[in-house]
Amino acid sequence: MTDVERAGVATSPTNERPDRTHDDPMLEVKGLHTHFFTSEGVVKAVDGVDLTIERGKTLCVVGESGCGKSVTARSILQIVDRPGRVVSGQILLHRSTGEEPGAATETIDLAALSPSGKQMRAIRGRDVAMIFQEPMTSLSPVHTIGNQIYEAMNVHLNISKEEAHDRALENLRLVGFPRPESAVDRYPFQLSGGMRQRAMIAMALACSPKLLIADEPTTALDVTTQAQILELIRELQHELGMSLMMITHDLGVVAEMADDVAVMYLGTVAESGTVDQIFHQPEHPYTRALLRSIPRVGEQDQERLFTIRGTVPNPFNRPSACPYHTRCDSFMPGICDVHDPPAVRFEGDHLARCLLHTDLADTSRIRAENVHPAPADVPATTPDDRESGSRPGEVLLNVRDLHMHFTVTHGFLGRSSDEVRAVDGVSFGIWRGETLGLVGESGCGKTTIGRSIVRINQPTSGELHYRKPDGDVVDVAQLNGGALKALRSEIRMVFQDPHSSLNPRMTLRDIIAEPIRAHGLTKGRRAVDERVADLLRKVGLRPEYMRRYPHAFSGGERQRVSIARALATNPRLLVADEAVSALDVSVRAQIINLLKDLQREMELTYLFVSHDLSVVQHICDRVAVMYLGRIVELAETSKIFASPRMPYTEALLSAVPIADPRLRGSTSRIMLQGEVPDPSNPPSGCPFHTRCRYVQDRCRIEEPALREVRPGHLAACHFSEELDLQGAAAHPSAAAAN
Repeated sequence: MTDVERAGVATSPTNERPDRTHDDPMLEVKGLHTHFFTSEGVVKAVDGVDLTIERGKTLCVVGESGCGKSVTARSILQIVDRPGRVVSGQILLHRSTGEEPGAATETIDLAALSPSGKQMRAIRGRDVAMIFQEPMTSLSPVHTIGNQIYEAMNVHLNISKEEAHDRALENLRLVGFPRPESAVDRYPFQLSGGMRQRAMIAMALACSPKLLIADEPTTALDVTTQAQILELIRELQHELGMSLMMITHDLGVVAEMADDVAVMYLGTVAESGTVDQIFHQPEHPYTRALLRSIPRVGEQDQERLFTIRGTVPNPFNRPSACPYHTRCDSFMPGICDVHDPPAVRFEGDHLARCLLHTDLADTSRIRAENVHPAPADVPATTPDDRESGSRPGEVLLNVRDLHMHFTVTHGFLGRSSDEVRAVDGVSFGIWRGETLGLVGESGCGKTTIGRSIVRINQPTSGELHYRKPDGDVVDVAQLNGGALKALRSEIRMVFQDPHSSLNPRMTLRDIIAEPIRAHGLTKGRRAVDERVADLLRKVGLRPEYMRRYPHAFSGGERQRVSIARALATNPRLLVADEAVSALDVSVRAQIINLLKDLQREMELTYLFVSHDLSVVQHICDRVAVMYLGRIVELAETSKIFASPRMPYTEALLSAVPIADPRLRGSTSRIMLQGEVPDPSNPPSGCPFHTRCRYVQDRCRIEEPALREVRPGHLAACHFSEELDLQGAAAHPSAAAAN
């Protein structure tokens, strides 16, 4: 019996849409098409999407960048940027005509309304509101937070200024602002990333909408702030009875938040169903591939991550028939590239558009070369392995008592100033050939350490002892002129955002060749071209791409270009600053595997700066945990994750979302109260005592030293030996549930 027969559906492929059986829909999207009409042609960003959001429930929309998730959300609100527009389909909003129980329900087709019309403007913000991905670009920099909340109320609510002010304060209090009376008069640049996101939520809730659309609301946030924002959204949804549409590429967030899930690929919904069906009974090869790509905290697996071959196709070159067939391990020639896949129903409202579940399926056509190879059995490199090498225990970089302070001026003519202690006495070593992870919340000093090591910043004080290939040791902090320039060929950096770190006016050849020419490593145009071509091949790009510009590539491909540029001078130490944080789960897996391959091939040493602990566990040999400019714990990765000795580390590990809906609520999350203290006015005693649930009087007075609390394990806590702290091993993985 086939899967389709078992599910009780017709097996002849058609383009008919199976009827939905949702009990109480808040919003229904039917056959939505949103196209962008450009000089190069028509981009079908949304190409026949069907979605249903139930009243009071959460629908998560997932998929790689370029799949049409955000355009779908913006189409619902009719705020698609030009030259795009909704060309067909229905967006049916079912809303009550009154606030009293039992009020009648009316249905409005938002797709039929004028985007700038009075009726659409009345719905936007009042019935349906949106939280945008990047609050810093979505909030007005010249208006206070309070003024921006008042504006939404003035448009939709007939209330006085005093009432608007009181409601704004209540909204800010609702989203967790500790002092809303002062926050209401602040500007966005005066708030941290987490607080800006909270302000964005307060604005979206100004008129008590019934449907909230959240577009990647936690992508740029560190793990503890993400946990706070997700918990906040959950509580507000329950309290206000809202429906929620959340767009994300983080499957751990999906597992924690979703009731229903829609998996999008190239403008269509490849699969949809309940969150349990999607995670435990996926029927589309794309869904299964996304789930396999996730590195999971708590798993002691150091093998290569599964990756999806290739990238999302260019919208101007869409594959015919099934849009996923060019990357699919189950591709059936003559079938998947000829026939459009129908929507096949399984149990309940579980739908998948895949020809494997129709009478046309012929699995004998799946060629062996189409099947994704199993991960290679590559043993993890451990410190013990390195110490058995030809130069045992060699420290490539030794950081001693590093301080990096910044002076911030205030007032008229800048006569008053504060000193921000971004890095406040940090010491650690990096062994040759290892990957040292540097983790912690935003603002703790991770990036500043990386920039100090490559001497983008001149350290205020401290030493950076670097061992050169000939064995000589130099202090990087004291180098200048030609000596510093020469060293920068050996210590390189991969920046977080390849979009802003690559010159858009330079071709890939010029971008990668620039450091080669600057350091005089290769002379002659032909020799430079050969070197650039070799570097592109190393990072998995075609040499013929060297004549193209950065805008022609996806985010993952641009990050590969950034890595190629960093490798151009044959460095020995690479500082990777959040190098995968902005990437989709599938692209992230590709880049992680690439970094590990290059490390083995080129004997590289990495300082890996990240707030994603699942990635850190997979790629790092040791981990240093930072808080408020200091290292508070340092040990081998396995020890940190299995048995942390610092309460802050325990809180970080507990905040990581578990990518399995069946384990939702199975662990007690430690919600850190408040934010990282102001580094210009740090607290006395232990810097973490203002947020620590184990705080005692001694912690408020005496600062703990970073000391060895067990062999090879350093921690800065007065009570490390006494506390019973939980590690990631306490959090069961999805694999165990399956």
